[in-house]
Amino acid sequence: MNLTQLGWTEELEKQFNEYKSEGLTVGRIALEHKRIYRIFTEAGELLGEVSGKFRFQALGRESFPSVGDWVVISARPEEGKATIHAVLPRFSKFSRKLAGETTEEQIVAANVNTVFLVNALNNDFNLRRIERYLLMAWESGATPVIILSKADLCEDVEEKLAEVESVAFGVPTFIVSAHNGEGLEPLLNYLTPGQTVALLGSSGAGKSTLTNYLIGKEKQLVQEVREGDDRGKHTTTHRELVLLPNGGLIIDTPGMRELQLWEADDATEQVFHDIHELEEQCRFRDCTHGTEPGCAVKQAIKDGTLTQGRFDSYVKLQKELAYLARKDDIRAQLAEKAKWKKLTASSKKR
Repeated sequence: MNLTQLGWTEELEKQFNEYKSEGLTVGRIALEHKRIYRIFTEAGELLGEVSGKFRFQALGRESFPSVGDWVVISARPEEGKATIHAVLPRFSKFSRKLAGETTEEQIVAANVNTVFLVNALNNDFNLRRIERYLLMAWESGATPVIILSKADLCEDVEEKLAEVESVAFGVPTFIVSAHNGEGLEPLLNYLTPGQTVALLGSSGAGKSTLTNYLIGKEKQLVQEVREGDDRGKHTTTHRELVLLPNGGLIIDTPGMRELQLWEADDATEQVFHDIHELEEQCRFRDCTHGTEPGCAVKQAIKDGTLTQGRFDSYVKLQKELAYLARKDDIRAQLAEKAKWKKLTASSKKR
């Protein structure tokens, strides 16, 4: 495999320089299963595990390799294996809070150039979910593109498109139907050699069908959505980096009906810039948009230029981010404590 075709850049080359003298090489994580990794390398596909030193120094789940990561390895091609010694800095990462009570980051995809946010135009269409995905996409460092799929199942396509454009300011939006082959060809422009696209969306949104089209073969099994609510069954069960014949790369991901935020403070101004602009017009700088006089946000809702649903979504996401910030402070303190505990235990052994 050619490293450039896999997305290798001059910046990555600079970051790798410090490891060259150790006789190490690089590869890109294509698949991860229980800390066993399939790695794309110039020597072909290798199975890898992290070194003992790597495991010892890891501060948490986010320190370990994720699909799309570039890793520094000692390769053993004759065995089809490799040992992972380091993860090179990520230029983008799409993260969410791990499901459950623990406040822990789950990296869904790393080093992605473009994120295809796939949303079905059937009964499962959800504008609030699109806002949430946009928030995470902008925060990731990748460029979001909205794909409105299953156009053949929608009778009011233009109305739905107008709704999306009202919350996705300036984000490229494509209406497609894999069933009819409608609108798919322009998507190939994002999959030029060395460019990585991640497909994100809830179950039943049509990601697997879209992946099959972009790959050019039936790699992913396609399942029918449930009758009644149009919600899909999980087709993709794991994240995987796939190299396309033309040199582009795709990361398909399992459906995520509940996307819990990890961090998105900087992205809120991009996704909700209409509300931020209104806040600047409020009479009081610390306006809570409750009972204060001269509130531009309340006036916009009254005038109909801002919907109550969009404002409620904004408030909900702000509360979620504030809660995460508080939890993350505690988590950082515990991580620092655990690190020093490790170091103390190691020094005592010596």
